[in-house]
Amino acid sequence: MQRESYVHGNSGPPLIGKTIGALLDEVSASDGTREALVVAHQKIRWSYAELKSRSDAFASGLLALGLEPGDRVGIWSPNCAEWTIAQFATAKAGLILVNINPAYRLSELEHVLQSVGCRALITAARFKSSDYIAMVREIVPELGNGGDELHSACLPELRYVIAIAGKCDGCLSFDWILENGQRAGNSRLESVSAAVQMDDAVNIQFTSGTTGLPKGATLSHHNLINNAFFVGEATGIGPGSRVCIPVPLYHCFGMVMGNLGCVTHAATMVYPSDSFDPLSTLQTIEAERCDVLYGVPTMFIAQLNHPEFSRFDLSSLQRGIMAGAPCPIEVMKEVASAMHMGGITIAYGMTETSPVSFQSSRDDPLELRVSTVGRIQPHLEVKIVDRHGRVVPRGEAGELCTRGYSVMLGYWKDEERTKEAIDAAGWMHTGDLATIDDDGYCRIVGRIKDMVIRGGENVYPREIEEYLYRHPDIQDVQVFGVPDPKYGEELCAWIISKAGATLDEESIRKFCQDRISHYKIPRYIRFVEQFPSTVTGKIQKFAMRETMIEEFARATKIAHEHDEKRIRGMSAGRSRG
Repeated sequence: MQRESYVHGNSGPPLIGKTIGALLDEVSASDGTREALVVAHQKIRWSYAELKSRSDAFASGLLALGLEPGDRVGIWSPNCAEWTIAQFATAKAGLILVNINPAYRLSELEHVLQSVGCRALITAARFKSSDYIAMVREIVPELGNGGDELHSACLPELRYVIAIAGKCDGCLSFDWILENGQRAGNSRLESVSAAVQMDDAVNIQFTSGTTGLPKGATLSHHNLINNAFFVGEATGIGPGSRVCIPVPLYHCFGMVMGNLGCVTHAATMVYPSDSFDPLSTLQTIEAERCDVLYGVPTMFIAQLNHPEFSRFDLSSLQRGIMAGAPCPIEVMKEVASAMHMGGITIAYGMTETSPVSFQSSRDDPLELRVSTVGRIQPHLEVKIVDRHGRVVPRGEAGELCTRGYSVMLGYWKDEERTKEAIDAAGWMHTGDLATIDDDGYCRIVGRIKDMVIRGGENVYPREIEEYLYRHPDIQDVQVFGVPDPKYGEELCAWIISKAGATLDEESIRKFCQDRISHYKIPRYIRFVEQFPSTVTGKIQKFAMRETMIEEFARATKIAHEHDEKRIRGMSAGRSRG
């Protein structure tokens, strides 16, 4: 009898029924002297007792302002210790932390603050070339007009802007909130935190918004704590582990798999820099003797190809996670050997599922760890369905759907889009194309929207990328579809060459000839320095596609102009004759 593509996680410890505030309280009580947080660029080193004390003080300070449980508090900042304090403080006070991408600009910031009705915004003063306070003032010109509370015509629910560093006219200082909380004491905080429930919303994370305005995925304490715990279990984190977290905290990878994963296992969070920098990451791994490293593929590629890579002692590394984007097999193998990460795993998921649904095991053969995303996490269900919603046989590709504790509460105040994503039976439709084999291992073969249909043939770009990664002179590659009048779509490959390598289109086509089907050989090949991507390292294929369409349009226009000149020249010649 043919087996269906349905799996469920039926092993492992029971689910955790706690709030995030209660979790930090317990770890502080049992492991208070253990190092909780190391922030290299701020020269900060705190124990669990110190992290709890600061988080409680900041939580009390927020309540003293008049914020109430359920209010939304935005945070717009790169990685720093204050981000982590805010994460645990808002959870303890029953507030909902709203993560804002540090790369957002005015229209995106305004959309986020308006759509969820933030009562307060915690912001860095500036980051790199961005003046955050100046951008806030453009949206809220009333900032600095006097009075204890802000009253904005554009953002009527926003009452406070809290600056993480420096004095800014009209803003409250992060340190002042913390000190005011220390003065106020924790009596109100204790009564408020006792009323917070594990199913309450604690976090809103905005999806990348590649097909419209970003959507606010609303996540609960129960969602996040349990996903963090089971990811940590699969990764092999334990008390005393030192986890290097170069991924952004505003994303699930940083704040859930990173921060909360450490707290559920009494491990140490280590931030090498405010945003990803390969040199700072390598330096911090060596200096802090980190045994666990997280990152997206582009981060690992940048470290492996850094000119100073060989001078660092990375022997403390043992394990970690590569996730957030499709993980190239050749890169995974090199990380396992050159970075001593024999226990590295792959994790797969999405923001709306807290995030991880599948993760490979450190005991899996390397071949399975580099060719699949592992097996289902405990207490979750997954099925693979066709376009009619029917479960497909094992090994057949279809859309991956997830159900269980990890599925978000919904998109904030957006019932229509929530119903589009989560069906009546509670299944989250991911939009990812996947297969599940007889042993339960999952392979992600692409995005439904990324699948290329060339002359009636279904082509999965991931398959072609994996083949091209075998080329010794290719550092990174992305394959996607572009419009074609004859075949409907054609394949295009953008390639980043390794330092010192000389590649051309013909050599790439020869590399593919007779090794992959002719219709899978990219018709268009471009060599680039970098790919357009989000802050989290997710490659934006839609931006590449748009660039190519613009290139085709320019070429067509030039060809038309050339034809018109040639025709005019021929006409002039006949008239002279």
